[in-house]
Amino acid sequence: MKKILQFLFEHKTLSREQAKEILTNISKSIYNDHEVTAFITVFLMRSITIEELQGFRDALLELCVKVDMSDYKTIDIVGTGGDGKNTFNISTLACFIVAGTGQKVAKHGNYGASTISGASNVMEQLGYKFKSNNDQLKKEVEEANICFLHAPVFHPALKAVGPIRRNIGLRTFFNMLGPMVNPASPQYQLIGVYSLEMARIYNYLLQSTGKAFTIIHGLDGYDEISLTNDTKVITNKGEYIMTPEQLGKRMVEPQDIYGGNSVEEAAKIFLKVIKGEGTWAQSAVVLANAAMALDCTGEYKTYDDAYHAAVESLESGKAYQSLRKLIELQN
Repeated sequence: MKKILQFLFEHKTLSREQAKEILTNISKSIYNDHEVTAFITVFLMRSITIEELQGFRDALLELCVKVDMSDYKTIDIVGTGGDGKNTFNISTLACFIVAGTGQKVAKHGNYGASTISGASNVMEQLGYKFKSNNDQLKKEVEEANICFLHAPVFHPALKAVGPIRRNIGLRTFFNMLGPMVNPASPQYQLIGVYSLEMARIYNYLLQSTGKAFTIIHGLDGYDEISLTNDTKVITNKGEYIMTPEQLGKRMVEPQDIYGGNSVEEAAKIFLKVIKGEGTWAQSAVVLANAAMALDCTGEYKTYDDAYHAAVESLESGKAYQSLRKLIELQN
C-alpha cells in the first residue's frame, strides 16, 4: 500500500485494472485500517476519475453475492447519500409507494456513514432482518412487492470498510459506488446524486449498461427531488430541468424535510408518512420521488400519470400494506 499511496500523492491516477486490484485487496483485509483510511482520504482531496470508479465497481460486482431476480422487472431508488442535508428517508419511503402500485422493488442500501439514518438503519429499526438467501428475498418480492438488500451482506469490501467510513464521517467514493452495485441488477434505476459532476459521471457509466435509468440532482445540493429548488433530470433519452411545481405541485422549505436527530426519530417519521399521516411537505417530496421512479419504468404515458399512481398507492394504504407484509415475512 505504501507504493500505491506514494503514487497517488504524486497526483497520479489509477488505471481501471489497478483500482479493481486495490479494492479486491481491501475486501480481503490485506491492508490495515490506517492504510485504507489514507487511501480513502486521497479521494476526499481530489475528484475520482471514471476509470477509477469503473475499476472499483468491477471489483465490487465480481466479489458480490449475486441475487437472481430475473423473474421480475425490478427497480431500485437510491441516493448516493453524502449531501449533508440530513433529510428523512425519502428514497426508502418512495420504494414502498412504488411497491404499493404493484411494481417490484429490489432496494439496495446501507447504514448512514455521513448521515444519522441511512436506509439500513431505518429498515432495521422497523423490524427488517438483513439476509442474502435468494429464496427468502424472492418470496418478499413476490408477496410484498419489495425486498431490501443490505449492502455489507452482499459486498465483502463494504463490510470491511464500514467502521472506517463511520469513523471518517464524511462522504467518500463508496457513496458513489453504492447505486452502481445493486446485487439484484434491477432493470430500472432512479439514482439521486449530490453534484452535477457526479451526475455527468453516472450518465456516462449508465449509458453503457443499456438499461433504463433516471438520474436526479436537486440544484441546491440534494441527492433526491427535494422540492426546495429545481431538479436536474438526466435519462438515457436526454436531460432537462423540472420545477418543484411540476414535480410535486408546490415548493417546500428545507426544514420541512428534516430527518430528526436519531434513528428512532427517523423511524417515527417514516411510519407517519407511510401511514398517510405525514405533513403535506413530507408526503409531496416522497410522492415526487416515487412518481419519477414509476415514470422511469415506461409503464406510464406521462409523469403526471405516474404521480397519480403514487398518490393512489399512499392514500389507499397500499404502500403501508406493502411495509406491513414485508415485516410480517421476517417472522
